[in-house]
Amino acid sequence: MPQSPINTLFTILPPSDVQTVADSLYRDESPPIVLMGHSMGGAIAVHVAAKLTIPSLIGLAVIDVVEGTAMDSLGANHAFLNNRPSSFRSLEHAIEWSIRSGQLRNVQSARVSVPGQVMKSNGVGSDSVISPDESVDSERHSKATSRVSLLTTPPIAEEGEGSGGGRDDEEVRRDKDDHESVSKSEIKELYVWRIDLAKTDPFWRGWFSGLTQLFLSCPLPKILILAGVDRLDKEMTIAHMQGKFQMQVLSGCGHAVHEDVPDKVAEIVAGYLVRHRFSEAKEDFKSLFPGLKFP
Repeated sequence: MPQSPINTLFTILPPSDVQTVADSLYRDESPPIVLMGHSMGGAIAVHVAAKLTIPSLIGLAVIDVVEGTAMDSLGANHAFLNNRPSSFRSLEHAIEWSIRSGQLRNVQSARVSVPGQVMKSNGVGSDSVISPDESVDSERHSKATSRVSLLTTPPIAEEGEGSGGGRDDEEVRRDKDDHESVSKSEIKELYVWRIDLAKTDPFWRGWFSGLTQLFLSCPLPKILILAGVDRLDKEMTIAHMQGKFQMQVLSGCGHAVHEDVPDKVAEIVAGYLVRHRFSEAKEDFKSLFPGLKFP
């Protein structure tokens, strides 16, 4: 990886909040910043970059979100939320579900990211946040890994192809029922989703509408990382052919590209930083872009 003082803000907040975080982190002097976001976070990163409110912003990286396919998949998002379990008997079950459902393909990534998406609930409406020690307990996670690693991960559907990661709705519903088959009254503690994504439904269309024009209008070096070339709509295809942004397509992964193949995404981002001279490469750095020489 290249050596660089650049900070990469991975966007998971509304645009105004991203600005607030940047201001709070760097009150005196802000270092060069590259905004990076995945899916909905990618849309937010584009909105922030287009506003040009972060003076030290030098680059924009977006992972697997394009306006056309995002708008087309809004209906599938509803089906996905309706079919996923509302609670899990244990942290291990939550990790297992993320793999079985096709949401993630990388067990190690699931062990890192899933604990942050759920929290303990005593079953009577009083939720408590998982402590860091509970989230990374090695013994419990090793059990989860041994169980999950034996599963055969189903293919993940492209955006707009359905809600079950390539499986039919009936199979997804059966999997949901399996995880919710134990009565909540029989379990002292359950794991529930930390964020109710259904409450964000009214804002989905606004986040993605007009995204292409905003992305292309950003006067910054831009890179788009996709899980499949078929995700690219016509307008973005033309813009890419005109050299308006850099694009990298990774095969063999699902929508959560950065979790399914984190090493490849890291290498791509490193190459992007070096290519635009945002960072200096180490002697052993190898570019993923054949024929492209770095100074």
